Amino acid sequence: MSRDPLAKPEDLIRRVYSYVAYRIGAGADAEDVTSETMLRAVRYRSTYDPARGKPITWLIGIARGCIADYFGASPDSPMDIPDRPSGLDLEGQVLNRLSIGDAVAQLEQRDRELVALRYGADLSTREIARLLALRPNAVDVALHRCRERLRTELSDESTRSPKSLLRVARPSARPSI
Repeated sequence: MSRDPLAKPEDLIRRVYSYVAYRIGAGADAEDVTSETMLRAVRYRSTYDPARGKPITWLIGIARGCIADYFGASPDSPMDIPDRPSGLDLEGQVLNRLSIGDAVAQLEQRDRELVALRYGADLSTREIARLLALRPNAVDVALHRCRERLRTELSDESTRSPKSLLRVARPSARPSI
């Protein structure tokens, strides 16, 4: 394994951006936080230890710090779900995205972080466990419970009127990372 964690940056940048966009919303702010993450990574690349994990895990750790800095500087940023293509019509896509965003916003901060690490950054259970200093089994159980809460929330939303789905999902409080 190469000692340089940034030897192949294209995939790493994409995954860091996906994680950041999952946490703070896609767009210019996510690009700025991703850029700051990569800048810090270049500055501190000599501190990377391959024995402690893959480069993406190291970068997500840096990104978490950058997100904390971002929330400290920008308290009114909405939580948004990243754009992903689907086979639904436009109205269906919008309703689906809003309902998922609302369901994710209802989760506790820890659960939102786990969902962002797993599905935003595409980290494995072991990588998340190493990053958060947890056992892989604890991460699996926590993610399973998150998915169950999301299923429950989404099934509850499906019984509501479509107009209630048009609320913009915003977390009630800024996450403390």
